[in-house]
Amino acid sequence: MINVSMEVEQYDCPFVHASDSHDVAFSSVHCDAGPRATEVRMVAEAADRPTLESGLDAVRTHREVDDYELFSKVDNVAKFRTVVEQTSAMRAVRDHDGYVTGPFYAEAGTETWHVGFDDPGLADGALAALERGHEFDVVAREDTDEADLHEIVQNAGAAMTLIEGCKDLSDVERQTLEAAVSDGYYENPRDATLGTLADRFDVSKPAVSKNLRRGEQKMIQRVIEALDDIE
Repeated sequence: MINVSMEVEQYDCPFVHASDSHDVAFSSVHCDAGPRATEVRMVAEAADRPTLESGLDAVRTHREVDDYELFSKVDNVAKFRTVVEQTSAMRAVRDHDGYVTGPFYAEAGTETWHVGFDDPGLADGALAALERGHEFDVVAREDTDEADLHEIVQNAGAAMTLIEGCKDLSDVERQTLEAAVSDGYYENPRDATLGTLADRFDVSKPAVSKNLRRGEQKMIQRVIEALDDIE
């Protein structure tokens, strides 16, 4: 299987249009690409509630949207479902027997795609067709053989366990862990200390230590669970 990740500017895509007009990002959690339309369940996130409302309204009223259903809206995040007419870019992929292999992500007028093909010639044909009418960049292209594909499928549960661990982190815990890694707290010898991390977040050393321990405990627990799931 040929896996292609690309960044595409689709001018007939409601999510690209909305993210280009408003400071809002869209991530797909489920996608069912049919021959004439695509049903997508999305999460939208914006800097604030008014921007979120503007972005959702831009999607809902877009001419290519056949159906729109809002599931929830909390602060600056919303979950919804749409049925979107097949875009010309997706038509180029499907005309060459391509299929969706991963989530979509739209931000600032560009959408990130993950699509697959069963033959290198089909992948080349789809990319050539896209070149005739779209701006896009191929971010990655990988040839996954049957053994690798089987391993990916077998260990999907372990991957989801790690993802859930990331979701369990609070914003403070995530930011503290990210800073600890980027500043070299876990290097040997250390390039950062509890004191430098505390100064960075303008908190006490006991406070930053507690945030680190909580984040580490959550992630380590999920790693152990994931190890049990690995085939």
